[in-house]
Amino acid sequence: MPDAPRVFSHPPSGVQLRRVSVNGVRLNVAVAGEGPAVLLLHGFPHTWRVWTDVLDSLAARHRVIAPDLRGTGASTRASEGYDAGTLATDAEGLLDALGETSAAVVGIDAGTPAAFLLAMRRPGLVRQLVLMESLLGRLPGAEEFLRQGAPWWFGFHSVPGLAETVLTGHEDRYIGWFLDAGTLGEGVDPGIRNAFVRAYTGAEALRCACAFYRALPTSAEQIAQAAANGRLTMPTMAIGAHPVGRTLEQQLRAITDDLVGHLIEDCGHIIPLHRPRELLGLLKPFLASAGTAIEPHATTCDTFQGR
Repeated sequence: MPDAPRVFSHPPSGVQLRRVSVNGVRLNVAVAGEGPAVLLLHGFPHTWRVWTDVLDSLAARHRVIAPDLRGTGASTRASEGYDAGTLATDAEGLLDALGETSAAVVGIDAGTPAAFLLAMRRPGLVRQLVLMESLLGRLPGAEEFLRQGAPWWFGFHSVPGLAETVLTGHEDRYIGWFLDAGTLGEGVDPGIRNAFVRAYTGAEALRCACAFYRALPTSAEQIAQAAANGRLTMPTMAIGAHPVGRTLEQQLRAITDDLVGHLIEDCGHIIPLHRPRELLGLLKPFLASAGTAIEPHATTCDTFQGR
């Protein structure tokens, strides 16, 4: 399993990049701040840099831990292990390697199923859980969202060998499309955009990116089994934007003891880059509420107006 080339040579001020060996791979991990741990798990087509605009503010009161998932950024291009269960094991091993006995866990997109399974498997390790802009396998609640089928790229990425053959040499336009769509056409900072494009350039990088989608049937089985045999018992927050909206919240409602849901209006899929101020307005008080008593099986929701 070859390591990926190091694609980020100059991290932002205050951020330390570390190489941490866990579960048979070496993860590239951004660490910043001191205090209770907050683990941030990104999705596609991101790296840890998707958290750039919220990291400093969170690090003022927390030890922020933001890895490149296996196969992405500067982490090992693993041959296998892209199902949500293995990603959850990676995250658990990372927290252990960094000496953390508990953490708030935040996931977006492909990081959400991994964060969910980590919380279901290790409720004593996950202090609080924040899930954003993803679906949890085939759990009830997503029927309306999936009425016309999954987004087109799910099928494209799922065909073994296809996307990496077709897209090699065209990564800039392809990744750029997701970044524009994920910010409702506003785009992202050029430096971050270029970092993402570099991270997903080349047949091997594309293979790893598509491996998350090719593992979706396995991930769905893992999620269904976890939901059939347990519940989320820690304070949990679901945050939606465009296009997922409240679908994730609806999936979580039946299996979560303490759930709060938010919808950020006028916000694209890549919430941390598109509306970081609004995201921080939800994350910071939620993280600060650790230990606050919440009525069992309480579910609340509101809508947060974006700018």
